[in-house]
Amino acid sequence: MPNIKSSKKAVKVTAKKTDNNHELKARVKNLIRNCDIAIHTSDKEKATSLFNELQTNMDHAVSKGFVKPNTAARQKSRLSKKIKEMK
Repeated sequence: MPNIKSSKKAVKVTAKKTDNNHELKARVKNLIRNCDIAIHTSDKEKATSLFNELQTNMDHAVSKGFVKPNTAARQKSRLSKKIKEMK
C-alpha cells in the first residue's frame, strides 16, 4: 500500500480506468455474441440495431487500443455480411 498522497491517488485512478476498460471489452464481446444470436434466430431488426451499437463500441475499442483495427474491420464485415444475407 502506498504511503505518498500522489501514489494513493494513482492507485485509485488506475483502478477506475481498469474497471472502465473491462466494461468496454465486455460490452464489445457481449454485443458480438448477442448479434450472432439474433442472426441465428432470424431476428433481422434486432440484429441490425445490435450491429449499429456494436460498430460504435468497436470503433471506440480500436481507438483505445483494445482491438486491432484489422480485427475490428474483419468482425464488423463478417457480421454485416451475415445480416445482409438474412431473409
